[in-house]
Amino acid sequence: MRRFLLLYATQQGQAKAIAEEICEQAVAHGFSADLHCISESNKYDLKTETAPLVVVVSTTGTGDPPDTARKFVKEIQNKTLPVDFFAHLRYGLLGLGNSEYTYFCNGGKIIDKRFQELGARHFYDTGHADDCVGLELVVEPWIAGLWPALREHFRQEQISGALPIASHASSRTDLVKSELLHVESQVELLRLDDSGRKDPEVLKQNVVNSSQSSVSVEDFESSLTRSVSPLSEASLNIPALPPEYLQVQLQESLGQESQASVISADPIFQVPISKAVQLTTNDAIKTILLVELDISKTDFSYQPGDAFSVICPNSDSEVQSLLQRLQLEDKREHCVLLKVKADTKKKGAALPQHIPARCSLQFIFTWCLEIRAIPKKAFLRALVDYTSDSAEKRRLQELCSKQGAADYNRFVRDACACLLDLLLAFPSCQPPLNLLLEHLPKLQPRPYSCASSSLFHPGKLHFIFNIVEFLSTATAEVVRTGVCTGWLASLVASLLQPDTYASHEDSRQVLAPKISICPRTTNSFHLPNDPSIPIIMVGPGTGIAPFIGFLQHREKLQEQHPDGNFGAMWLFFGCRHKDRDYLFRKELRHFLKHGILTHLKVSFSRDAPVGEEEAPAKYVQDNIQLHGKQVVRILLHENGCIYVCGDAKNMAKDVNDALVEIVSKEVGGDKLEAMKTLATLKEEKRYLQDIWS
Repeated sequence: MRRFLLLYATQQGQAKAIAEEICEQAVAHGFSADLHCISESNKYDLKTETAPLVVVVSTTGTGDPPDTARKFVKEIQNKTLPVDFFAHLRYGLLGLGNSEYTYFCNGGKIIDKRFQELGARHFYDTGHADDCVGLELVVEPWIAGLWPALREHFRQEQISGALPIASHASSRTDLVKSELLHVESQVELLRLDDSGRKDPEVLKQNVVNSSQSSVSVEDFESSLTRSVSPLSEASLNIPALPPEYLQVQLQESLGQESQASVISADPIFQVPISKAVQLTTNDAIKTILLVELDISKTDFSYQPGDAFSVICPNSDSEVQSLLQRLQLEDKREHCVLLKVKADTKKKGAALPQHIPARCSLQFIFTWCLEIRAIPKKAFLRALVDYTSDSAEKRRLQELCSKQGAADYNRFVRDACACLLDLLLAFPSCQPPLNLLLEHLPKLQPRPYSCASSSLFHPGKLHFIFNIVEFLSTATAEVVRTGVCTGWLASLVASLLQPDTYASHEDSRQVLAPKISICPRTTNSFHLPNDPSIPIIMVGPGTGIAPFIGFLQHREKLQEQHPDGNFGAMWLFFGCRHKDRDYLFRKELRHFLKHGILTHLKVSFSRDAPVGEEEAPAKYVQDNIQLHGKQVVRILLHENGCIYVCGDAKNMAKDVNDALVEIVSKEVGGDKLEAMKTLATLKEEKRYLQDIWS
């Protein structure tokens, strides 16, 4: 078989799963994939590699390569490498990202660009898959096009007796490329047009026109468990069955306590919660809490602007419901013994690294597996073979098929369906335990921004969060809370104080619950080393968190250096209502009064103008435009920095658009020039973002 090297760089397992899918498909197409994580540099050598290379790369943070690729990226970015270092290399790259973030697919783009600079050339065009609308929209056609591109590569190699030269082209490859580009170009349209959804009124009209009046409308509406024509009558292209690879044995624990702990690449610190404060009023749309952690007995350290991760469990009630549905409730304390099946057809099969050895079933479902994860099509395909009812089996086949993509998006992906939803919707589906351990991803720690300065609060770490609530519509309409925020809220309920954040003492003696945290990789979202540099902070809602740390830090620095030269500090803050969710109102007034904060611009999006006053700015981006002249002066003439923290989906994009507008207006250039100016600021680490979706 013709061999190619297949590398993946993954953060949460997506890139690995896609690389494994490529590896599985390769055999059927007459190829052999040599599969490795990009961090396993002892198992491959790109300097001497003669086979074609395929790379699948995810993106983390606000545009960084995943942690597993950091060392690799650092090595290839060595400026002493010659421009022909990878001239022998022919490659295809698939980048994964989310277009809600400014640096879409940047992890892949960084590697792609550097490969090109070092002389490597594509044998197949790069794909950029968007998790915002569904990775599979690009991933599936990209993988389908990989095989003809590989065949063409080897054909050209055979003809020339050497590596292909740039001028060689194939009409078949070009066709694949153009189809892929077409798919990618449709992604933006999909965001604007949810074609998977049907207007009930239109649907009702169609039913009346095409059926007897005695048949109910519901019979013609599709749902998670039921399809309508033409899908219900279509021939289906379903994915290949993923090979099973785990052998599971449940062993009675004999009353022994399990000492298992969560596996983490980063050091874990167990710290007590010393305080919890509700920052919003009870009638606010979102409930926002501040939590204080006591880190005084640990060597955990942080700077303002840093983030850290909270290791959280799944909901007890959801774990219990899942174990009940799997008929494993009576075995919850059993010890789980895992082995790789001796006869598995899965290439490179290995035990899941996130499941500790000899831990209980309850521990695995509580602390190790993301049971809320939206099941991927490969998982649905695997469930088909354990479903006995023919109608249910057909529907699962439809949902994982090419023809059922719109239904998958509508009833699984957009409805936030999880495994439990599927098992309740398809009662004849009885998957074995090994299947779940193979397909459910690792339960990821949740990141939070530090909302304090260790100079201001020695031995303490503050963070804030809103209790996430969302509607799951998979089987019935159910309001669910976020895995981590729901758990934290219940954990601190006994400690909770009203908004008395400024007071430092709590007379009540409550046993402090402990949580496990771990540091996040160092980022550049920090105050400038030179305190005379002016800064602009943009942080609506909980996006204000790191800026409270900035302001506290600056206050202490100014106390320590009363004659120091300190630059201006602007803060653009926004919330819904002045009297309900204006976070840190007293603290901001204090910083303003004492000259720490030089300009505070606040917008309230839901408050009506009072009397005959002119309509105030609704959002932070409106206020930025109102003060465009000063903002541009700071950024372009005073070497200032701008920091943006908060929601990636709307706010960060709107702020960026506002910056383009004001730079274009004040400098007198067109928007393209303004965008280039902002790109330069980003490269210089003077336009920094800490954003999330």
